[in-house]
Amino acid sequence: MRGNGAMPVTDWRSAEAYSGLKKAEAADLAWEWLRRDRDYQEAYSRLSRRERSSGAVGQFRRKWGLSFSS
Repeated sequence: MRGNGAMPVTDWRSAEAYSGLKKAEAADLAWEWLRRDRDYQEAYSRLSRRERSSGAVGQFRRKWGLSFSS
C-alpha cells in the first residue's frame, strides 16, 4: 500500500512488517532509517531531473552517505 508519496505505507506495529529484518545487513537497516528521515526526503525532492542525471547526484550521495569507497 502506498500513500501520497513514493514511500510504502505499512503498519510499523506489525511483526510481519519487520520479518525481512532477520536477514538484513547493516546497509539495509541504514537505508530504512535514512529513507524515513524528513531532511533526506526534502533534499531528494529538491533535486531536479536535470540534477539527478548530472554530477549533483554524486554530491548528494556523498552528503547522505550513499556512496562507499571501494
